[in-house]
This record gives sequence, C-alpha cells and structure tokens, in this order.
Amino acid sequence: MFHFGWFVGKGYSVHGWNQPWTGAIATDWMEPDIYMDLARALERACFDCLIIEDGSFIADAYQDSPEWYLRNAFAVPKSDPMPLVPLLGYVTKSLGIVATITTSFYPPYLAARLGATLDHLTHGRVGLNVVTAHNDRSAQNFGLDRHYEHDLRYEMADEWMEVVNRLWASWEPDAIVANLETGVFADHTRIHPIHFEGRFYKSRGPLNTAPGPQRRPVICQAGGSPAGRAFAAKHADLIIAKARSVATAKSYRADISRLMAAHGRLPSDCKVMFSTSIVIGDTMQEAREKRARAAAALVNTMDVKLAAMSFLSGIDCSKFDLDAPLPELKINASRASFESYLSGDGTRTLREMLLDPGSGGLDFIGTADSIAVEMETVMQEVGGDGFLVQDPLTRKAISEVTDGLAPALKRRGATRAAYTHKHFRDNLLAF
Repeated sequence: MFHFGWFVGKGYSVHGWNQPWTGAIATDWMEPDIYMDLARALERACFDCLIIEDGSFIADAYQDSPEWYLRNAFAVPKSDPMPLVPLLGYVTKSLGIVATITTSFYPPYLAARLGATLDHLTHGRVGLNVVTAHNDRSAQNFGLDRHYEHDLRYEMADEWMEVVNRLWASWEPDAIVANLETGVFADHTRIHPIHFEGRFYKSRGPLNTAPGPQRRPVICQAGGSPAGRAFAAKHADLIIAKARSVATAKSYRADISRLMAAHGRLPSDCKVMFSTSIVIGDTMQEAREKRARAAAALVNTMDVKLAAMSFLSGIDCSKFDLDAPLPELKINASRASFESYLSGDGTRTLREMLLDPGSGGLDFIGTADSIAVEMETVMQEVGGDGFLVQDPLTRKAISEVTDGLAPALKRRGATRAAYTHKHFRDNLLAF
C-alpha cells in the first residue's frame, strides 16, 4: 500500500476565482467552507493528510510590480492557515492536518507552544510543514533588508528544530498527575528548563503548556536542494518531493534513505510523498481531450508561468528571451520549486518549457481505474511511500479524486480502506 495526501499549494487564499467550478470563491475566499469540505472528503477517502502552504509577502518580481499578482489574485490575498487547523480538526476524526510554519520568522518558543496547542485541539493529528521562507520581501516584513542566504537558512532551521524538540520534551510524559487527593496537578520535578544557547537561538524553557498527544507534531518538509534534503533526512516524518520521472523519483528516495542512515534513522522512519497532478475522464479519450485543452490554453496564459517563476525566484522572468534557453541564474529563494519548471536537458527554449503542460511532478492521465493501476505500478518501482495531490482546489476536482480515484485505489488494495490509529504519526508509520 501507499500513502495519499493533498497539498493546497496556494495556501489559505483565492483559488481560481475567475475559473469554472469555483463557485463564489471571489467573494467568500476568506471563509473556511471549501477547506472543511476538502477535509471531510479526504477523510472519507482515507487520505493520510491535508497540507496547506503559506507565505508572508505580496510578490512584485514579475515586471517589477505587484500589479499582476494583485490583479490575478496570485497568492494574494493569503490568510494565516494556523486558525484553520482546529476547524478542520473539528469536522474530521482521523485525517492529519498540516499547516506551514517558517523557521526564519517564528521564534522557536512560540512555534513549539503553537504546535503543542494545535496537537491538543486536534487530538494528536497536527503536523507542521517546516519551511525556511524564500523571498526577500518576506524578510523585509520581519525587519531584515535581505533574506538569509539559502544554505544558512537551513543551518538556522537545524538549530531551530533542536530548540523546539527540547521544548516539547521539557515536560516528561507523566508530569501531569492531576491528583485530587494530594491536590497536585503537575509534578514540578518532571518539568525542566532547557537552558539552550546556540549560534542563532537562546531559550530557557520549559514550555508553559504540556506537549500534545503526539508529544512532537508530525514534521513535514519539502527537501529539494542539497541543504533541504539533508535537513529533511535528519528531522522530517514526511517529505514533500517533486520528480518528473520514475527514475528521478527512485533516485530521490534512495538519496533520502542514504542521508537518513547517516543520522541513524531507518528509511521507514520518514515517508516520501511525490507531488502529482491528475487528469481524470470517464474514458481515456475524454481524459486526453481534457489534457489537450489545458495544454492548448497555455499559449494564451504564458504570463501565469512566468509570474510563478518570478514569484519563486525573486527574479523578473519577463525580461528573458522566450526563444532562447533560460540563462543560468543565481537564486537565493525557492530553488527546488523553481527548477520544477525547467523541464528538459537545458537546451529547450523558455517558450518550450512554458508550453510543457506537466506540473513538474509525476502526472497521470486516464480513467479512475487506469490511473489506479498506473499509480500502483509507479510506486512499486519508485520504492517511495505515496503521492501528494496538487490538483486545483475546486469541489469538482476534489470529487473526481476522492469519489472517483480513491475508491478505485481501495478496490486494488493500493491505499488504506480504514484508519487503524488515533494519531497522525501512527497512521503515517502504519505501513
């Protein structure tokens, strides 16, 4: 069996406000309903988790202006996903719920306290998607002139993880005794300051709330760059990965396993889930036609991909010659996500890459049954742990996957038919 998750790649934001099948999203984008509907559907389909992206800036790299991003509602407005977590936890019982948090701008103490609180509110089903943030504009919103250098951000994140881990461990498992006869609620001898002083962070501790049912929330990380892979292999319970081919995915899983071994971890200690885009039709012909229509539309929407590349790199990609290969760029932003747009061997023109209809991940086209067979075959070859759907957030797309594809996978025994544990991590490590 393999694991299944859903990644809301544009966060708690506006999703396709001027596209078909998006309802009243233009006016109710700030409401939680679409996310609650998604969570219910994912739990019905026995998904492992729902992951929500986040960011803290308004992009202005494309054409050196925020105008395109604001006019098109591209990752703006975007609200904080953390308040969504208890709402999604309330309408589900078993689904893992993961919100994004940045090590660069969240002090470790606040992050540890927030993670513990949310783990209590979800009864042990919360995860934190730990990122380093990728844009100078984000850094400038938090008092910096420029963001920290890419690899330095991961050095800081490594120490950040050490602090939050110590804070979650600052209460021993049996510290709360709640003894009415003796009048003792918590045993002070089992709650300890951490007295941490490192290169980047300093914290006395202990945490002033008890850790949640999992004690340590599930740690999720998108380790793409060498520094990101090393960080993920050391700390993550779940890794978000992108690979355009089975061979690349297989190589990635092998590399993560090697890096984990260096930290004394077993490959089974961490699940690698590969991003996927899915085009489903009632027939193969219908699915191919849907994909063809999407590919044809790219001719008139190339600005969307250019703006997305600018968003990820912090570089105005509108200035590059569309009919020449993209020049080599030095990026101090989201390197791995940016590189997912760069299909080919480096000789393709920018226009050719922009007209590639692929998502940058492992994509599937067909009927629910044919895709189920293909996904099972691919995962057996990769040796990975599952897929992370990144389809558009519409109720139609949700239904196609959760009520069409998911039952086909269950019939094959490729995914779980029921949850066997109460807590997110335990379900993640169940197979």
